[in-house]
Amino acid sequence: MRKANKLTSLAVKRASEPGLYHDGHGLYLQVSAFDTKSWIFRFMRDGVARKMGLGPLHAVTLADARQRAAAARRALLDGIDPIDARKARRAEAKLEASKAITFRECAESCIASQEAGWRNAKHVAQWKATLATYAYPVVGDLPVAGVDTGLVLKILEPLWPAKPETAGRLRGRIETVLNWATVREYRQGENPARWRGHLDGVLPRPGKIKRIKHHSALAYADLPAFMGELRQIDGISASALEFTILTAARTGEAIGAQWSEIDFAAKTWTMPAERMKASKEHKVPLSERALAILKRLPREGRYVFPSARTGKPLSNMAMLELLRGMRGTGVTVHGFRSTFRDWVAERTNYPEFVVEKALAHVVADRVEAAYRRGDLFEKRTRLMNDWAAYCASKPKAAAQNVIPMRGAR
Repeated sequence: MRKANKLTSLAVKRASEPGLYHDGHGLYLQVSAFDTKSWIFRFMRDGVARKMGLGPLHAVTLADARQRAAAARRALLDGIDPIDARKARRAEAKLEASKAITFRECAESCIASQEAGWRNAKHVAQWKATLATYAYPVVGDLPVAGVDTGLVLKILEPLWPAKPETAGRLRGRIETVLNWATVREYRQGENPARWRGHLDGVLPRPGKIKRIKHHSALAYADLPAFMGELRQIDGISASALEFTILTAARTGEAIGAQWSEIDFAAKTWTMPAERMKASKEHKVPLSERALAILKRLPREGRYVFPSARTGKPLSNMAMLELLRGMRGTGVTVHGFRSTFRDWVAERTNYPEFVVEKALAHVVADRVEAAYRRGDLFEKRTRLMNDWAAYCASKPKAAAQNVIPMRGAR
């Protein structure tokens, strides 16, 4: 039988050469090259040599180390790997501690960790608002480890038939928060908010519940008359709305336009990637009418269309309020992009991919996208000039005449 308890307290204190000092029955004092000392227990498990740390000398005495080694040997006699058993105990303790972490706390931390990668403050506000309105009343103060399918359905089912689009986004946000919590080991198991192979078995697809309502658009045949009225209105909102229509831009892109993005000589408006929905720089060819709008504006400050009171960009409601005053509540600013698309389809033969590029849409098909790497700027310049000409035409001409089909050039 191998001798045990070979080491003494004095020997442990004097040990200075790097290496292992055997006490017996697998217990060793380990001295590192940096003069640190710790205890390890070495053993064989299924023919594989394993090494288990028992703690540093400053925290674990020789007597304590012998007790820990003895406990590990007893576990081995019972067929239990002491390293695996310790990991399991630690995981269980961590899970127990996580029960004090609520869904709300995880959601707030999740949002904070991803906020830097999101496009704007409005997106952050939407996340916070939907969770606070619908999720927190049900699971906000509950341990995140205890959120299960029943609780997720309790949140979603009342909202699903009434507001399917909102419910769909909420489900995705809950799923993201729970994934975040799982990665940080605050919970275990499958995500109860996942859609495929889980909630899709008990909830109908949002698209089947209610048809998505698109932005209301003015009929393109009515556009020349509308533009004629718009040009009679003074003010920054009217200029911004006309410029938005002429460039087929999104509302946020137009009101956020900066003078540094405008090149009068090249007749272009270049929006940087950080201001684009697709996170890719977009260059817009400017028609003579669009340039004329810009040239008559005072170039004071950073923004092309500033708010008179704050100096910040024009409010995203300013153009909508003007539009409502002209046409009531039946039309939206964003809807003019649909008006533009309808006009192109009905009155020209410009290819679809040119229109998609003009609208700054991402080509979904990867193969097609590989062939459409260019910005098609010359074709888009002709397209936008034709669009400006149509916008400036007389109302009767809009109803009777067909604009020349130039898209094939």
